[in-house]
Amino acid sequence: MHPGAWWLWSLSLGTAATRTTNPLLLALLVSVSAYVVATRRPDTPWSRSYGAFVKLALAVILIRLVFAIVLGSPVPGTHTLLTLPELPLPAWAQGIRLGGEVTAEALTFALYDGMRLATLLICVGAANALANPSRLLKSLPGALYEMGVAVVVALTFAPSLIADVQRLRAARRLRGRPDSGIRGLLHVGLPVLEGALERSVALAAAMDARGYGRTAQVPPGVRRTTAALTLGGLLGVCAGTYGLLTAEGAAYGLPVLLAGLAAALAGLKLGGRRSLRTRYRPDRWDVRAWLVVASGVATAALLALAAARDPAALHPGVVPLVAPALPLWPAAAVLLGLLPAFVAPDPKELS
Repeated sequence: MHPGAWWLWSLSLGTAATRTTNPLLLALLVSVSAYVVATRRPDTPWSRSYGAFVKLALAVILIRLVFAIVLGSPVPGTHTLLTLPELPLPAWAQGIRLGGEVTAEALTFALYDGMRLATLLICVGAANALANPSRLLKSLPGALYEMGVAVVVALTFAPSLIADVQRLRAARRLRGRPDSGIRGLLHVGLPVLEGALERSVALAAAMDARGYGRTAQVPPGVRRTTAALTLGGLLGVCAGTYGLLTAEGAAYGLPVLLAGLAAALAGLKLGGRRSLRTRYRPDRWDVRAWLVVASGVATAALLALAAARDPAALHPGVVPLVAPALPLWPAAAVLLGLLPAFVAPDPKELS
């Protein structure tokens, strides 16, 4: 499977998560991503990073609830759960409070909001667990090669770090030494940092031996044209996106966005002339990759349509406090994201 297909699928599910605060739909999105990861995750170091993203998502929800309890919430409520001592603040801190009443409505609103961000993080974690970062680097355009190297190194550093921590903690447990708490953290942290430094030096030496950083000589006019097209295209994408998000710019938003995308792609095509590299057995988009991307895009598009037509179903209210209901056809749209579990190749069979 092309690694770009996994990233487009997961980012589409993350986009769908931003269109709703319904906890049932968000839980369904998490279940879809978890099932696909469980069935199509390869046995590689980076595939173990999904659990770390799940823990990070739970921490985000917890922090959001703590902020709602300590700093209060703008959502009014009548169901008071507890009352904390409130600290007086100066006049310039209007709108902020420390302590006071904690209502069920405020906590519910914070929970919904935190679940939306947590679902987005879990979807990104699914892409990290499914896509091969080195193959993703080979698939980038030549103009983005150096930037892609930096991003891929950053993405592969976290799974290796997690694997080192797990290995060192297991070794300390076998020796009967503590592996948790401040003392265990101090004894595990130094070997982990030492291993990270060794990997960084080895990677730098390997990149230097392979001629990383070499560029071809291109005429000055081509360089200026590339910069103008890329910068103008990015500005057009920003202006077009802003136009689509506002009611006043609905007329010009889509044409400006399309023109900006065309100019940016042309700039990337010209910028690729500076990169001296070839691809050995490049990954190709096949029917399965298109089906994976189509399932994610369809989920995002249908949830965006549902949010526009029936916002009450995708954004359940908390005042008055009512139990959220699961809308049927948006839930069916989320289930379209399960298609990669049936069309993507099984990593066990490939191995």
